[in-house]
Amino acid sequence: MSSDSEILKKVTEAVLKKSENFPEKKIAVKGYDFNDGIDYHALLQSYSTTGFQATSFGQAVNEINNMIQCRNSPPADRIDDVAETDPFIRRKTNCTIFLGYTSNMASAGVREVIRFLVQHKMVDCLVTTAGGVEEDLIKCIAPTFLGDFSLKGSELREKGINRIGNLLVPNDNYCQFETWVIPILSRMLEEQKSANIIWSPSKMITRLGKEINNSSSICYWAAKNEIPIFCPGITDGSLGDMLYFHSFKDPGLIVDIVQDIRRINSIAVKAVNSGIIILGGGLVKHHICNANMMRNGADFSVYVNTANEFDGSDSGALPDEAVSWGKIKKEATPVKVYGDATLIFPLLVAETFARWHHEVC
Repeated sequence: MSSDSEILKKVTEAVLKKSENFPEKKIAVKGYDFNDGIDYHALLQSYSTTGFQATSFGQAVNEINNMIQCRNSPPADRIDDVAETDPFIRRKTNCTIFLGYTSNMASAGVREVIRFLVQHKMVDCLVTTAGGVEEDLIKCIAPTFLGDFSLKGSELREKGINRIGNLLVPNDNYCQFETWVIPILSRMLEEQKSANIIWSPSKMITRLGKEINNSSSICYWAAKNEIPIFCPGITDGSLGDMLYFHSFKDPGLIVDIVQDIRRINSIAVKAVNSGIIILGGGLVKHHICNANMMRNGADFSVYVNTANEFDGSDSGALPDEAVSWGKIKKEATPVKVYGDATLIFPLLVAETFARWHHEVC
């Protein structure tokens, strides 16, 4: 039987194993000290050394600021793209920034954050779903309201109220949307016949942005500032319902998706440098990443979503998986922040685009 001293020696060796030397550039964990007062910029800066997703947030801030700095830097080569006749494709800066967001971002108050970026020409290309377009436009006609996640669906259905998480949309909003959009679709059909215009989803969204003529709208500012909004799933929402209804009332409207895949891929190929910011997953995430594959990958990348990769979904796929496809460059330093974008994205913009806009510009 081992003596107490032998047992103590084994236990000590197991528990108090000597550490190897840390790398020279080690960073100590340290959070914000509220004894210093309330300084929100300093608080958000402290996230970098706080750990967990706070540190990922700090890395995302750095990645986006690097995008902006690259975008605002004089290019090594001329960026003039005078041969390009489509102003929505024409290269304008040293770093083309793609922003993707799922429809719930437009349903929620993140809509106003995205509108700020588009209004001030801080991004170059948007990708969203049908809901991301229609919810933006519908809010110009009638509001969305706060509700509760626990409200019973069957009771809401009887009242003609639709629930998006803890948001509520009266069905009358969609009725008013139909009244507004159907005549526009008819005019687009007439222009298709009389002027031989073949519409694409992005051209349709530009038209709707002009028609809504409301400065609270993402689509309005995108049309005004010649920033394309791509929506390959244009029929997967209320817009699809309207196209369906219109096909009975006034058949023949053509919406060509091939124009748009050429358009978004051309934007990526022409980019001197490329940055991607993606809120959520699914179609918007892959569509942006796939376009950047055409240029052998994005230079800067930030994902914000709650998905995990265990099921092999594209939504949950980490940036390193995109590297394997050539959607993000091998030498890039991409960041994924696990979290709800309604919490994360306004803070990210506060520490990046908004600071540049209000302090640097």
